[in-house]
Amino acid sequence: MYMKIVLTDAQTVVDTLVGAEILEQFGEVVSYGLLPYDNVAEKISDADIVVCNKTPMDSRTLRLAKNLKYIGLFATGYNNIDLDYCSSRGITVCNAGSYSTSAVAQHTFALILAHYNRVAEYNNYVQEGKWKRSPTFSPFVFPLNELEGKTLGIFGLGAIGQAVAKIAVAFGMKVIACNRSPKSVEGVTQVSFDTLLRESDIVTVHCPLNSESENIFDKAAFERMKPAALFVNTARGGVMNERDLYEALQNETIGGACIDTLRVEPMEEDCILMQAKNCIITPHIAWAPVETRRRLMNIVADNIRCFLNGTPKNKVN
Repeated sequence: MYMKIVLTDAQTVVDTLVGAEILEQFGEVVSYGLLPYDNVAEKISDADIVVCNKTPMDSRTLRLAKNLKYIGLFATGYNNIDLDYCSSRGITVCNAGSYSTSAVAQHTFALILAHYNRVAEYNNYVQEGKWKRSPTFSPFVFPLNELEGKTLGIFGLGAIGQAVAKIAVAFGMKVIACNRSPKSVEGVTQVSFDTLLRESDIVTVHCPLNSESENIFDKAAFERMKPAALFVNTARGGVMNERDLYEALQNETIGGACIDTLRVEPMEEDCILMQAKNCIITPHIAWAPVETRRRLMNIVADNIRCFLNGTPKNKVN
């Protein structure tokens, strides 16, 4: 069966290093870099398959898509899809699970190490010629700290949380975790949310965004953390209250933050965290190494293949 496949926001995944050619085995691929919301309905009106990342798929964008049978996601999350509407139209929706576990765990520790090893600051120090003028061979300009012996608190002990725990154990850290349901993970002690906040030197978030987790890291949560604690969020921006985090950093309620996700992305012009002290921000790229995006493309293609064979997998509706 030859299909018309429309990619509505290809530039969120595809670049010169990662292509979408693998999807051409299923039919004609029409790729749009980033369709404006108001143009989506027209552009997918004759599509059999839509593949998207963050494009809203709702009653407005889907209203003209009479042939649409399948929506594939370049993502694990699917909060941009109106699942009830899709189900009522007989449209199967499948996500791409577990493609970025290693990448996000790696980036989590890249952020943690950036905070404690001050690599960027020391590189700037050298590039500015200051090492050349240093009276000693090791100028102690920015204090460094070891990870060994520190307590890492993981909020959300899914695949990514477990991968982060494994790395932490290798660094000689004590690992505690808070999860909705008990999980047996080697080297990890499960604790309550309050204990996690109170005992952790580093709190790192690896949970989905839902009604339970939204804004869970707020003023009250930051006030329960250690004064020198580091807050790390590579999950979803909505799990934290950005103004509360800003105030916790400015008031030195906590020691620092490393953020890869915000509530509104791309970052708003007046995002308050741009002015925050001791705050490292990366632009939602934890999931995006080349190898990870290639793996994602393979998963998306396999999902389509399974759907066409009558055995859909990773189905979310």
